[in-house]
Amino acid sequence: MSTSLETFIAVGQFVVSPLVTTTDSGRYAASAVIRSGRGRSTHHRVLRFVPRFTSRESAQRYAVEQGVAHASALTQPQET
Repeated sequence: MSTSLETFIAVGQFVVSPLVTTTDSGRYAASAVIRSGRGRSTHHRVLRFVPRFTSRESAQRYAVEQGVAHASALTQPQET
């Protein structure tokens, strides 16, 4: 199994980094890391997604879409 960090995308105060992992079956798993803060105050959220993909590109696209959507939701003000 191998993992590759593809790129990063800034979404407001967050940085989204999609991850693509090759599974033992030869398919691809998508994950995303959402980072906020700096230095000792850095916080990471790791999102792991259930679908498996037949290509690295489709797994990366899914990780980017889901990671950006999650980070965007975090930047929205909370309704009371």
